[in-house]
Amino acid sequence: MLSACGPAPIPDGIDDPNEANNRKIHEFNKRLDEGVFGSGDKSDVGESSPSASADDEMALSAPSDSDAPPPEVSPALIALANFGANLDNPRRIANSLLQARPGDAAHNTLRLGINSTVGIFGLMDVARAAGLPEIDTDFGETLHVWGVPQGAYQELPVIGPSTQRDTVGMAVDFVGNPLWYIFPWPQNLAANGFTWAGEATDRFRYSDTVDSLLYESADSYAQSRLIYLQNRRFELTRGEVAEQDYIDPYEDIYGD
Repeated sequence: MLSACGPAPIPDGIDDPNEANNRKIHEFNKRLDEGVFGSGDKSDVGESSPSASADDEMALSAPSDSDAPPPEVSPALIALANFGANLDNPRRIANSLLQARPGDAAHNTLRLGINSTVGIFGLMDVARAAGLPEIDTDFGETLHVWGVPQGAYQELPVIGPSTQRDTVGMAVDFVGNPLWYIFPWPQNLAANGFTWAGEATDRFRYSDTVDSLLYESADSYAQSRLIYLQNRRFELTRGEVAEQDYIDPYEDIYGD
């Protein structure tokens, strides 16, 4: 039945009917980020509020290089991120099964076993070193595989960029995460807390990129929307984007 439905088509434009409200939430998130991480002293070029341009829509055809990690990352942050990612594998495995991708589920199950033992409870990503990189997925992708359309773009308080489909996916992932049911209370809360903390380390691990996006962009809202949609669609197509279709989203800002 699932295979008969087929995945939802990947849109090639920007659907943002609630841009005015999304921009207010984006400004709240920036102020929160500034207060927590003290990044507001960066030179803020100033925000404009244009609608999605044709260049923005064209740039959605390929991934950005914005997720390249900095050259030096604290070993403690890496260990925390690895530990949280390892605990999050049951959620990935469950979603792979719901997507009728047993190979992905077996892959992440093997990663869970290796990293939980040889990798000292997941503090070290031994599986990646052995040629088993993480296959990340979520219920938002599950909905995509089931044929649910993307919906409008959304900016969520604290969480940041999303879409209507991904917002529903995040809610289901939170409630349906197997960690809530594998461990008793309050160990299940602690286990989920480590997965959230592991994801939160991305703000530190990619601080230069995030600071540049939020505080040095001519329009940080438009840029974060563009990069999120571009990367998300690349993830959902499993990387099936032609190299010649790629357009650098920063070209107009930093180019001559």
